[in-house]
Amino acid sequence: MTQKASRILFIEDDASGREMGAFNLEKAGYSVDVAATGDQGIEIFDPQRHDLVITDVRMPGISGMEVLAQVKKRSADTPVLVITAYGNVELAVEAMKAGAYDFIGKPFNREHLLLTVARALSNRDLTQEVRHLRIKTARVERPILHNSGPMERTIAMADRVARSDATVLVSGESGTGKELVARRIHARSDRAHAPFVAVNAAAIPSELLESELFGHSKGAFTGAHKDRMGRFRQAAGGTLFMDEISDLPGALQGKLLRVIQEKVVDVLGDDVPVPVDVRIIAATNSDLKTEVATGRFREDLYYRINVVEVEVPPLRDRRKDVEPLARHFVALHGQNDSLAIPEDLLKTLENYDWPGNVRELENVCQRLVLLATGESLSENDLPSRMRSDGRDSNLAFAVLPPLPEDGLSLLDLEKSVIERVLELKNGNVSRAAVYLMIPRHVLAYRMQKYGISKKS
Repeated sequence: MTQKASRILFIEDDASGREMGAFNLEKAGYSVDVAATGDQGIEIFDPQRHDLVITDVRMPGISGMEVLAQVKKRSADTPVLVITAYGNVELAVEAMKAGAYDFIGKPFNREHLLLTVARALSNRDLTQEVRHLRIKTARVERPILHNSGPMERTIAMADRVARSDATVLVSGESGTGKELVARRIHARSDRAHAPFVAVNAAAIPSELLESELFGHSKGAFTGAHKDRMGRFRQAAGGTLFMDEISDLPGALQGKLLRVIQEKVVDVLGDDVPVPVDVRIIAATNSDLKTEVATGRFREDLYYRINVVEVEVPPLRDRRKDVEPLARHFVALHGQNDSLAIPEDLLKTLENYDWPGNVRELENVCQRLVLLATGESLSENDLPSRMRSDGRDSNLAFAVLPPLPEDGLSLLDLEKSVIERVLELKNGNVSRAAVYLMIPRHVLAYRMQKYGISKKS
């Protein structure tokens, strides 16, 4: 039963009881930190350091019940044992209801103390193991490859807020990996066993977005031939990840605020609100403060979704992450081919500013793999913007015609560029997507949108 690697925080205002308890625990092989008051105990407590907290209930100043509340607020997984006088059953029951693992009668004997401690630590280990298994079997989380300090701090912040139920705003430039961070938060939360549902507000036509989010009943509008749950009810008990939340239309911002405040959704065509239990993680690459200032985003909604902000830094601010990411993407797109990445190529990749962030890096790596002719990738196969000075200063002007004074159609321009690239790549959609630095499914969607065939 000895847990030699476990560290215990022992809080007891009685000097002799504190000394005797710490002596028995250390003799059993535990590491022990002691505190004489509740205030001192809360100050000493470190969720990363302490595996268990033992606290007396009745102490001058902050009571053991307050210590229990503070510990559970900072680390729900850390078990707390409370010390109560023999016969004080009501206080012991109150502590158990507040989250204590068990209680120890005072004065306590050595055997009972060590047995209760061993049980609490064993239960903690089992709980963590079950959570890890749930995360693994759910396959929600994706690895966040990194070597940099900025990304380490982002991950640490994500892990700190994961166990709470607070709404989280994940901010960062496009392509930085905001959904990966959201998935990590979900996978480490108490909702990890429930669904993780993602929706991109910018990718769904505004006239369909309300039904997509909140659902509709049969006959609610023309074409509503059957009931639709909507993303909120699909995520019941779990997490709804709302990407590009800044693109949410004003009318739906008010409906989302109602969901957050009242925990109900108003289904189209149904008069009765439906209760929902969903945690919301929102993401944006826009400055929401600016959006609020200009009136495009509701201020009250901003503060509701921004209880905690987790900022994902751009790739140019975490260049140490380029190498592990590049090796991962080359292995991913190279499949069974073992392609080497020369040092000079790695240096070029690390020195580039990556305006498209990790998404652009993946597309470049896919391009290098597709164009590779030997066992090693070549710097000569990099896009021209990277082979020269690492910047793409003239690309836009190279593909644009002279700008007319009376304006031009951006949609026509995009269609023209896609057609020209497909012609350049002999109709190969995959190679065209690599050239345009967008995912293949995005290019396929735009081809369908503009009625462009592969033979264009």
